[in-house]
Amino acid sequence: MPNLVMIRRSIWSTKTFRAAALTIFNPQQHLHRRPVIFNIACQLNQTCFSFSARANSFQVPEFYFLNKKISYLIRTGRISEARELFDSIKHRNTITWNTMITGYVKRREMLKALQLFDEMPNRDIVSWNLMLSGYISCGGKFIERARNMFDKMPERDCVSWNTMLSGYAKNRMMDKAEEIFNYMPERNVVTWNAMVSGYLMNGYVKKAVEFFKMMPERDSASLSVLVSGLIQNDKLVEAEKILLQYGGNDGKGDLVHAYNTLIAGYGQKGMTHEARKLFDRIPSGRDHEEDECGNFRRNVVSWNSMIMSYVRAGDIVSARELFDRMVERDTFSWNTMISGYVQILDMKEASNLFGRMLEPDTLSWNMMISGFAEIGNLKLAHDLFMRMPEKSLVSWNSMISGCEKNEDYKGAINIFLQMQHEGKKPDRHTLSSILSACAGLVDLALGTQIHQLVIKAFIADLPINNSLVTMYSRCGAIVEARTVFYEMNLQRDVISWNAMIGGYASHGFAAEALKLFELMKQCNVQPTYITFISVLNACAHAGLIEEGRREFNSMVNTHSIEPRVEHYAALVDIISRHGQLEEAMSLINSMPCEPDKTVWGALLGACRVHNNVEMAQAAAEELMKLEPESSTPYVLLYNMYADVGRWDDAAEVRTMMEKSNVQKEVGYSRVDSYC
Repeated sequence: MPNLVMIRRSIWSTKTFRAAALTIFNPQQHLHRRPVIFNIACQLNQTCFSFSARANSFQVPEFYFLNKKISYLIRTGRISEARELFDSIKHRNTITWNTMITGYVKRREMLKALQLFDEMPNRDIVSWNLMLSGYISCGGKFIERARNMFDKMPERDCVSWNTMLSGYAKNRMMDKAEEIFNYMPERNVVTWNAMVSGYLMNGYVKKAVEFFKMMPERDSASLSVLVSGLIQNDKLVEAEKILLQYGGNDGKGDLVHAYNTLIAGYGQKGMTHEARKLFDRIPSGRDHEEDECGNFRRNVVSWNSMIMSYVRAGDIVSARELFDRMVERDTFSWNTMISGYVQILDMKEASNLFGRMLEPDTLSWNMMISGFAEIGNLKLAHDLFMRMPEKSLVSWNSMISGCEKNEDYKGAINIFLQMQHEGKKPDRHTLSSILSACAGLVDLALGTQIHQLVIKAFIADLPINNSLVTMYSRCGAIVEARTVFYEMNLQRDVISWNAMIGGYASHGFAAEALKLFELMKQCNVQPTYITFISVLNACAHAGLIEEGRREFNSMVNTHSIEPRVEHYAALVDIISRHGQLEEAMSLINSMPCEPDKTVWGALLGACRVHNNVEMAQAAAEELMKLEPESSTPYVLLYNMYADVGRWDDAAEVRTMMEKSNVQKEVGYSRVDSYC
């Protein structure tokens, strides 16, 4: 039987482990994501795990299969079953203990990991490194526990030192990281990379560059670590200089990853010209170029990064030109190009690309659903939604939100009910959209039920609370709206204030609306154009003509908000309600924008109250042009002629209705808004 102790020692020899540790710094393969500084501690942690798994192959069969089973249960998230199996094993080897500790460390259950560690009859350096990396990954106060563990270690290898160093760096304790670095008996390239990464994480760009230049040796990750960190510190030009200066000295094998990182960084800043220059510097690797450039050639990530840069900048033509030139595409390539067309709402071209995809993923489907919902084509959005092979939570939310934004409130609620029926758990975005749908339907009963669901399942955040205030306000439940609003305390934003002020204004609580508006200004919350619509409407309902004029002028002169047609409609309503019809007409004639139906409707309503038939006729004629199928202006004008005994004019209005085929709207009473 092989000597297991000797085998383990050979596996974890400094030379072997060092060679393996170097491999963990391969740059990220998918640089279309935001470039990040390498998390050294996490990678060292995973290296420990991989070596634990690799060591299983050196075990005798009875240990090998049991340890493999425990590892499998941990990987599949069945930690309790793994522990039951562990407890059932009478004779365990060190790898058995390490495997179980690994499971707890991965889940950051450090108390359970420590309990097992303390019970271990024999620990090896892997056991210590696992605990060390576990405390480091938890961060915060656990960094001191990691240091205590580090100080107690009977022996340390390069992984131990590097893990402790990177833990300090990640927790913004670079003085301690430098102390570890200076005391290290032996440093490797991972050590230097960790220091460079730490300086960059903490914003010490100059020191990071100095350390990089001092490195006795560099691996393929060294340059990528520096470039990525410089990008995150907004030093893109310096990153390019470093890349071009040192790129040729570090071997061309993985140089393309550093280029891809910088291309993506330029793309995030909208600097497509600089990104394209870098892209063009990478050899295509075709024909005679292949021997000269070795492994340094464009890969699919290079193309994806450049295409994404164009898409971010809205240059879809250039993005498509590159996309069509790609020899090899992955799913991300297709999704990036589709997202570009969805972004500019060109759903025809997006559909063409989607139809050509061999295996669209969930993101592909979700983008198409959102795109069609955005242009108001809910039928196609719903068809795609129903055809999806697998729906994610984002899929449900996209469909519900699409219906709500297109005012198909019943459709949104039906999708939500289907979601519930299929056992899918909603999140805050789901409930926020459903509350908006309830507000649109003025369905207080359903809105209250959703509120109860929020209370049971979530701690309400700002968007949900805003949706609750809006829903209760629109449903006329002012007391409930006010309760939610004041429970928000300092978490309110301008949307919260607008919802509450609007609720007061639309339900006749003008004094409360104006009082809350004053409180809003005292809290230094900048009002928006929506705020002033509610404030002016409150002034109209309360008959505060001078207050209305003052707030309108304040909006323009103090808050620099350009008046919209809604503001003019409210001001016309304020002025005309008090019989100042000539002034109201003068205001309408001086409007910089075209008056809409609300403006002429406000004037017509005031003419009816103040019995000004001539001006009412002018307002009604304008309304008839804007809404030729509406019976409202005809009926109001007819009634006004009848009130003053002008029956011939009243009969002419009726004749006009018949000629225009306008039908008087049938009155109805809304008993329930949703069944």
